[in-house]
Amino acid sequence: MEHGILGSLMPVVEVRLRQGESLYAQSGAMKWMDQGIRMDAQMKGGVFGALKRSMSGEGMFVQNFTAEEDGAVVAFGHTYPGNIIPMDVSQGTVICQRRAFLCAEVNVDYNVYFQRRLGAGFFGGEGFIMQKLSGDGMAFIEIDGECIEKKLAPGETMRVETGSVGAFEEGVDFSIERIKGIKNMFLGGEGLFLTTLTGPGRIWLQTMPIQSMAGELHHYFPSKK
Repeated sequence: MEHGILGSLMPVVEVRLRQGESLYAQSGAMKWMDQGIRMDAQMKGGVFGALKRSMSGEGMFVQNFTAEEDGAVVAFGHTYPGNIIPMDVSQGTVICQRRAFLCAEVNVDYNVYFQRRLGAGFFGGEGFIMQKLSGDGMAFIEIDGECIEKKLAPGETMRVETGSVGAFEEGVDFSIERIKGIKNMFLGGEGLFLTTLTGPGRIWLQTMPIQSMAGELHHYFPSKK
């Protein structure tokens, strides 16, 4: 499988498959495909798998795409302004924000990830349920805004605005902490809590979480009188 990411503000990932190769994608993600691609809607993982996908912000069905000839192309598009990030999950399991999954090779397992800490679930920006990608192969996820990748050393900690965590490797510890100082909490504009990420492992940060964008756009919508 070969791939290329096209565009900037609203990118697509274009995938070129060999005959017999397959990948699956979230429902509605496909933007164009060659005549040599066969598309088949599936309830991957059965009813239980469909329910888990629904819990993690995706549709209950996925679309499976299989090349019937060498060099057949299929492309998948971004839902919001942002970036598409390729992930080789054979190098390690990745935990993503809800809605992040775009498409993946069939050997990649897409599952749900439950926050174990009560505070992280309530105040960490992503809630209790996130997405977990593991297995063997390439997956592609959606990041809101620009994507900044960093690698944390063992014990190294980074404090991040709530909602700005796009993804992180499974070895990274995810927790929340209260902002110190009454003035900082109520006048600093950063809210009451920050997300804390502690290494080792890679993290992918997003510069414009969709909830922040929605909050900014809300001021320009006409209000009901």
